[in-house]
Amino acid sequence: MLAAVALLTAGCSGDGDGTDASAATRSLTGTATAAPTTPSATPSPPYPTNAKGCHPNGEWTTEQIMRWVRIAADAPAAGVDTSKDPVKIHESVAGYTGPLCETVTVQVEFWKLTYGSGGARENTTSATEAPPDYYFDMASVKRTELRVDGRKELLVKPPERLYAGDRSVCVGALVAVYVGKPLKSKELPEQISTGSEGVNIGGGDVEFRTERVSEYELSPPAAPHVCSPEGKPTADPYDVPGTTSVPDPLYPTPTFSFDVDDVLRVPSYGD
Repeated sequence: MLAAVALLTAGCSGDGDGTDASAATRSLTGTATAAPTTPSATPSPPYPTNAKGCHPNGEWTTEQIMRWVRIAADAPAAGVDTSKDPVKIHESVAGYTGPLCETVTVQVEFWKLTYGSGGARENTTSATEAPPDYYFDMASVKRTELRVDGRKELLVKPPERLYAGDRSVCVGALVAVYVGKPLKSKELPEQISTGSEGVNIGGGDVEFRTERVSEYELSPPAAPHVCSPEGKPTADPYDVPGTTSVPDPLYPTPTFSFDVDDVLRVPSYGD
């Protein structure tokens, strides 16, 4: 708020030469107008609360619910090393993420992905397309339904066996946080990219056929290039480089051998 300020000037406390301001014979009275200022650009919070301390969401669309869940949810990077990290639905920050006046339905679901090489099953959807490198079978392992309004933190533990360090190199995992009813088969992804050398870089790797998914994380298989069409390891992945990997100048790792006779031999003249 800008306020006009009336400034009465009766003189200064001193003019620097030791003269007392009260000795002035002439008084000056004037009106000063405050210099115009530009208010700081503070963005409005996306979900401000009302007098009841919650954000009205009774008329929200599915897309609006999905956007709110995307802010509130946190699906950790689902690598094997983070298998014990839960999916979190955070407690709301008042005004920023709510809380909401009405609860919304949120699903947290985990799938086991079993990868197999193209092999004899190679096929394409178009005569101009190359066959896929791998096929995957997708099986739901765990699904938890939540009623969420942001008034408290909610945690969903992953199935530890799915993210175990000794899982098959042909097995990957996928977790998704989405809104509404459980996903139908026609909404599940038909294509999943494992990335170079099976390393996942977040975003854009899974193509769900629905707009209800707020967040997902892919934990790709460690070495799909050694998997049979049935999804079984056929070789030690350390002995078989990935099909898309750049050859390592140190691969295979050089080994050194010593002749025992040379090591233990007693030196003599002429040797």
